[in-house]
Formats: sequence, structure tokens, C-alpha cells
Amino acid sequence: MGLVEEKQRWERFLNVWREEPPKGAETPREAIWKLNKATLWYYPAVNKRYATPIYLIYSLINQATILDLSTGSSVIEAFVDEGFDVYLIDFGVPGYEDKDLTMEDYIVKYIQNGARRVLRHSGVDELSVMGFCLGGTLAAIYASVAKEPIKNLILDVAPIDFFVWPTFSQWIQALRVEELSFERLINQVGLIPSRHMEAGVRLITSPMYVSPYLSLLNKANNEQYVEKWRAFRRWTKEHIPMPGGVLNQLLNDFLRGNKIVEGALTVDGKRADLSNIKANLLVIASTYDRLVPKVTTMKIMDLVSSEDKTYHELQGGHATLTNNGKLPDYLQDWLPERSTPLH
Repeated sequence: MGLVEEKQRWERFLNVWREEPPKGAETPREAIWKLNKATLWYYPAVNKRYATPIYLIYSLINQATILDLSTGSSVIEAFVDEGFDVYLIDFGVPGYEDKDLTMEDYIVKYIQNGARRVLRHSGVDELSVMGFCLGGTLAAIYASVAKEPIKNLILDVAPIDFFVWPTFSQWIQALRVEELSFERLINQVGLIPSRHMEAGVRLITSPMYVSPYLSLLNKANNEQYVEKWRAFRRWTKEHIPMPGGVLNQLLNDFLRGNKIVEGALTVDGKRADLSNIKANLLVIASTYDRLVPKVTTMKIMDLVSSEDKTYHELQGGHATLTNNGKLPDYLQDWLPERSTPLH
């Protein structure tokens, strides 16, 4: 690289920080149901090819904008272009008045009620459910107690087994033997601020958090890469507060009790036993994911009753995006074969 190109690369790298953040892909959508802060969004297929709709459940840590990040890097856009109707339950941003919300509240009040409205709105008898990160954990728990017919269940980097977490293993062990407790602090704070959630994620993912900035510097002359990088960085700053009720449950029922794997979790009076899941199952993990290591996701393969189950491992980090505006091969090959075509 010559001096002129090198100068341009550094100038572009430095200018990124002064520019307005880009807007999302803005795939056409319609709000069909709302409850408290949550909204159920409907994204109609461009040319509908499948009767089975896809119901997306995102995490409680970030906003769901990564699913419609930018044109050419939008999971939702790829689905609707493929011929699927898409529904997204957007939990919104909780306020202090939501501090006592629990995982059960999210599953019963929002996810299950949202699924019923998806079935009613679409006019079909069954649906595909796809959960991302902690949203995948919620999706798995929901599927284990669901009365609604779930044809396909896709879990994308979703933690299930909380006893095999390699990161901060000594802290987690201290939680399990009750040498360490955060309950009093959590109850006093009530709603965990978004900046604290971001700091926690950064702590877990360091030093990997530095690498995207090095990649930007290395590819600053590639405008297409820069725009995708800016869109992704916008999402990384969109952490949301977490209700203390949810965090307490994560610490006690999951990290301390591992109740999902043990089948000891109850939702609306029903035991959330993963063996109740009979849907076609696709589990996606990522080799270099520090936030949700692959060992935390794999256990569900042994616990479900699904006859059709597939495990797929990506060679990447935590965030899994589309492939140049199209569904990645592992989804493009798997989902259409297991979805009801339009006659």
C-alpha cells in the first residue's frame, strides 16, 4: 500500500467516529399487538412461498435491531426475501416499574401470548420459533411448556447448560456454594442500568472486544465494510436495562441451580422439561464465542425428544448474520425442507 492509500485509510478510520450512526434496514413491517413495552411486529414475505411463519425471539440484553441491521445484513430481510412471513416479539426497553419482571413473565405474558397472536394473524396451525442468545434460552423454555404447535425450533447461540461456563468459573462456583450473593444489591437497585449491562458484556468478551477496531483500521478503505461495521457498532451500543427479577433468576435458577438442564424449572405451574420438546430442532453454536461458549449450548441435543435434530457449529464469534443478504447455507438448506409450502 502506497503513502496516499495509507493516508486515506487512516483518514477514513478517524472520520468514522465523527459521523452520524447509520439507520437500520427498515424492512417493511406492521405492529399487530402491544403489551406494556413489548410490540409484536409482522414482516410480510415479499413473494410468499411457505405457509409456516417464523416467530423470532431476541435477547433481554440488547435491542433486536441486529435482526434488521442494514440492507444486505438483515436476518429478517433474508427471511422475507426467501418467502417466509416473519413475526418478531420486541420486548422494548423496561423501566423501573418493570423491575420485578421474571423470566416466567417474559415467557407467559409476552412470548406465549405473542405466539397465539401469530397463529391467529397468520391463520395457520403451527409455526417455527427461532431464538437468539438469551432469547434462545427463553425460546427453549417456552417450547418445553407450549400449548401452541411448534413445528421447528431454531436456537442460535443460546445458553442452556449453565454449569459448564468456562468464563469466570471461580465466580460462578462461589455463587453455587453461596459464598457470593448479589441479591441484596440487585433488590436495592431494582433495574440494572444499560451501562452496567454493557460493562458486564465487555468484561466477558475482552480482549476480543478490541479486535473489531483493528479490523476497521485494516479495512477502512472498503466503504461497504465500513458501513456494515458502523451499523454493527450502533447495535453494540444499544444495551437495555435488565429487571432485577430476571437477573436474580439468572443467578439463582440458572447459574446456581442449572434448573433448565435439571428439569426443575416451572413456568405457569408447569414443569419446563426439555424432553417435552418434539419439534424439529436446529442448534447453532459458534467456535470462538466467548459470551456464550459452545459447550453451554450442546447439552440440549441430549435432552429433547425431537427425532429430527441438527447441531451446526460456525467458525466465528457471538453475532451470526446473513451471508450477503441471503440466509446462511445451514438455514437455507434446513428450514424450507421443514416448512409447509403454499399450494
